[in-house]
Amino acid sequence: MAESWFIEIAKGIGRLFLNPVFYWTFVLILLAGYKRIHRERINFGFKLFDVFSEWKNTWFLSIFSGLLISIVLVGSGMIFSYETIILLSIVTIGLSITLRFSMLSASYTIGITYMILLLMPFILEQQNIVEDDMFSNTNFVGLSLLVAIFLSVEAFLMKRITRNTTFPDLELGRRGVWTGMHHIKKLSIIPFFVVIPSGLITPIVPFWPYFGMNGETYSLLLVPFLLGFDHIVRGSIPEKAAVHIARSIHILSLFVLMLAVGSIYVGWLSLVAVVVAILGREYINYKHRISDKEKPNYFNKNERGLKVLAIIPGTPADRLGILVGETIVKVNRQNINNMDEFYYGLQDSGAFFKLEIIGDNGEIRYVQSALYEEDHHELGIISTSNRYQNNQTEAN
Repeated sequence: MAESWFIEIAKGIGRLFLNPVFYWTFVLILLAGYKRIHRERINFGFKLFDVFSEWKNTWFLSIFSGLLISIVLVGSGMIFSYETIILLSIVTIGLSITLRFSMLSASYTIGITYMILLLMPFILEQQNIVEDDMFSNTNFVGLSLLVAIFLSVEAFLMKRITRNTTFPDLELGRRGVWTGMHHIKKLSIIPFFVVIPSGLITPIVPFWPYFGMNGETYSLLLVPFLLGFDHIVRGSIPEKAAVHIARSIHILSLFVLMLAVGSIYVGWLSLVAVVVAILGREYINYKHRISDKEKPNYFNKNERGLKVLAIIPGTPADRLGILVGETIVKVNRQNINNMDEFYYGLQDSGAFFKLEIIGDNGEIRYVQSALYEEDHHELGIISTSNRYQNNQTEAN
């Protein structure tokens, strides 16, 4: 029996490379990364983050989550048909082809797949090309449980967003002044094993598989699940907004989980769980947009000091721990209000500089360091006054 499991695990890993989502993920990352870099060059004149930044710092959670999910699904004997996995892959690619990570929540990818599978028998009855029983063995309970599980993973992924890793952007305000905003944006691929019908694996105990289908032997399939999100933040520190959104998603995942578990005994509750997941995720998006819109723009130009919109990774500002959202009020004891004054203040300091910074709590702290020839000319600090196209127009 152990040999059969090892063979099926190896075959399941091999099948990963037959799934189009695996290859599409790399294309999606490159396209989204280059699109963001193009936007950064328009706004600031250079790229701030590398092309794979949306994917960075997700691997540990992805592998750990995939392992736990695999243990739960395989241990409970939750069987999915191969047709269901293929349809999920097609839906995922279709929703992400616009490069909008906001459509890659499990509420949408699995939820829409569920709805299509629910309608598929009626659709297939109207044609004669494929067999009308192709999607007859659909595990709707399992799909609703997957939505709940991946919503929880999404919440944890968002909660791990750190202060200086969100992506800055600029927009023209109502008064014709450029204002700053941030994208809370990540993409992760989570590989997990599912049990599919037909293979070398036989039931290990009488009650396994618990969520079974027709058949007496089973196989394993490693599924690459694409998970992403993208929220725009204007009125607060992005990290705090991410924690608030993550909390809401986690609460939603618990509600969906309770309904999904209930569907084990009352089948139609799986449909309720999926509908709640879709509407709940939409409500979270709407609530965040309205709440953020009601707040004054956090990254507006200050009357006193320079608000930090972004920190370029690997620069002196990054090494010194300067944070997005803080306000620099003095450079070498000189008051500053824009990047020009900040730059000239640095030039007057020679090989040493000292900054006076107001933190989130309103208290002043001091940062000082040597200034080296190879360092970024503005220490890697980005503000709304870094608007590149505006500077180019003025220069002309």
